[in-house]
Amino acid sequence: MKILVINSGSSSLKYQFFDMESEKVIVKGNCERISQVDSKIVYSIDGQEEIETEVKINNHHEAFENIIRILTDDNDGVISDMSEIDAIGHRIVHGGEKLVRPEILTEKVEEEIEETVPLAPLHNAAALEVLRACKKILSNIPQVTVFDTAFHSTIPKYAQMYAIPYKFYEDDGIKKYGFHGISHEYVSNRAAEMLKKNIKSLNIITFHLGNGSSCTAIKRGTSFETSMGFTPIDGLVMGTRCGSIDVAIIKYLSKEKGMSIEKIDNILNKESGVLGISGISSDFRDLATHANNGNERARLALDMFCYSAKKYIGSFLCIMGGLDVIVFTGGIGENAPFIRSEIVRNLEFLGIELDEENNKKAIGEEMFVSTIGSKICVVVIPTNEELLIARETKKALKKEE
Repeated sequence: MKILVINSGSSSLKYQFFDMESEKVIVKGNCERISQVDSKIVYSIDGQEEIETEVKINNHHEAFENIIRILTDDNDGVISDMSEIDAIGHRIVHGGEKLVRPEILTEKVEEEIEETVPLAPLHNAAALEVLRACKKILSNIPQVTVFDTAFHSTIPKYAQMYAIPYKFYEDDGIKKYGFHGISHEYVSNRAAEMLKKNIKSLNIITFHLGNGSSCTAIKRGTSFETSMGFTPIDGLVMGTRCGSIDVAIIKYLSKEKGMSIEKIDNILNKESGVLGISGISSDFRDLATHANNGNERARLALDMFCYSAKKYIGSFLCIMGGLDVIVFTGGIGENAPFIRSEIVRNLEFLGIELDEENNKKAIGEEMFVSTIGSKICVVVIPTNEELLIARETKKALKKEE
């Protein structure tokens, strides 16, 4: 079975084409800066050197057309005909209240995704555009939708709800949904495999750290609590997002500074986080360089980021009644040893002991970074959302047979 996995961003379209017999990636790529003047396609066939092509891409429909063109190209294509694609798996950011498991695309599922657009307007609108392009271009090929919020649907209701009038949940679906669920699910299962243990015997905290960051408490294989909430702004300090704040700040900025809600929203999502604190960058490599050269605000930004993550370890450990594993993933989690070290620093009293040499070596690869004697295992695992989507797509189609 060959499965094409599509990951629609607000201005990008990533894809990977899998041979599921071996789970090998035949080709992967990204349509970048969609609708911008400098849009381009970057792709790699069979792990070889990347090919980059500048091409005008006006929308996500055109992006998908370009992906099919690359797959079937007479010279560099990897399939001779579109019929060689057995299925398409889609990452959908928001599934809302109803879509809590992978679903084969039907008219009803499409309508339910459309209902979630107000909850994730940029991402879900783009995903819908791609779903419809797939239906038009590859009408006979089954599509499966996999939702980033679905993994968190197991969080107990008392942890999902906000203490605001209940009617806002009933009428508008306002509750904690959580995000990065596909990544958290993949790395937690992989951690159990690496430890050669049944995931249902483990309590795991997973940190997905990137420009957008979140952490999840995974109790016996299911999401029990997570840091992001109704939207991805909640929780940890992030690259440009503020994380958890006193909501009265919004009223203060509106009343005392005369700012519109749109202006405040832009500040909290795009001008805050480590960028807002440092005044330098949202790139942690830049911040580390400036902090090491004595820039106090760069150091403050890094300290705030790590402090916000450390707090969740204590919180999640308590609500799960114990902890066996901490997993680091995402661009920062996989590639920033100093961040991992700072997050678990001074937690020896919990039984966490970091192997600093292994921690320094663990750059973008699977590796245990805790000592042999550490009571709580710490591991770095590169995330692979596309592989999990491909597996869920295959599983969903097998159930239909």
